[in-house]
Amino acid sequence: MSVPQSLTHSQVDFVNDDFEALASHMRHCARAHGRWFSVRSHMQRVRALAAGRIVTMTCMAVVLGIGLFAIA
Repeated sequence: MSVPQSLTHSQVDFVNDDFEALASHMRHCARAHGRWFSVRSHMQRVRALAAGRIVTMTCMAVVLGIGLFAIA
């Protein structure tokens, strides 16, 4: 039984392809972590914190506004 030649001598270099993909990813990450990375990271954390509480804060502001209007 003969084995197809495409299976016996593969010209694909998986290690080199993985290395190139990793190097590309590392270059992309290095560009993304530029001068303003810490500011963007902090703002993203603040936005995530506020987004979870925006409805609650709005409802509290409306209730406070109605309470102040009722007192005045």
